[in-house]
Amino acid sequence: MYQWVSLLSLWAIPVTIAFVLLYGWKREVPVYETFVEGAKGGLTTTIRILPHLIAMMVAVSMFRESGALDLLLRGIKPVLDMLHFPEELVPLALLRPLTGTGSLAIATDLIAQYGPDSFFGRLAATMQGSTDTTLYVLTVYFGAVGIRNSSYALKVGLWSDLAGVIFSLLIVSYVFS
Repeated sequence: MYQWVSLLSLWAIPVTIAFVLLYGWKREVPVYETFVEGAKGGLTTTIRILPHLIAMMVAVSMFRESGALDLLLRGIKPVLDMLHFPEELVPLALLRPLTGTGSLAIATDLIAQYGPDSFFGRLAATMQGSTDTTLYVLTVYFGAVGIRNSSYALKVGLWSDLAGVIFSLLIVSYVFS
């Protein structure tokens, strides 16, 4: 199973890129020009969302540095023990919906501490890829386009993040154990 997952991950991106290029060529789409137009739009979006991005980064930094994260971890430890959820992965699971960079820093720390081929390293990497920065997306992108009522998107996003965490744990336990 591990060899199949490794082979799939090795070829997924090159095959996808080749498919997009060939599909565009077959449809007579000017692929390069379309890419450049998309890049221009991305630059404009980046400038519009920068204030929202800075606000989110400050809020996440305050949460981590104030000790609120450590206090929360101490409070939910009995529940984690009952569910057999690794305490080391809780900061990643909690911060992933908030910030990609903050959760990447935690994942990097876990990989550096336990190794990339360890259970925690694989689980951290899988959680990074299986969940999204829901609150970041709502704050930055919804704020940039002026969407004010995001309650349904918030609920669906957070439930999806929870499902990503749960299934990451189950799949990594199954595939790599």
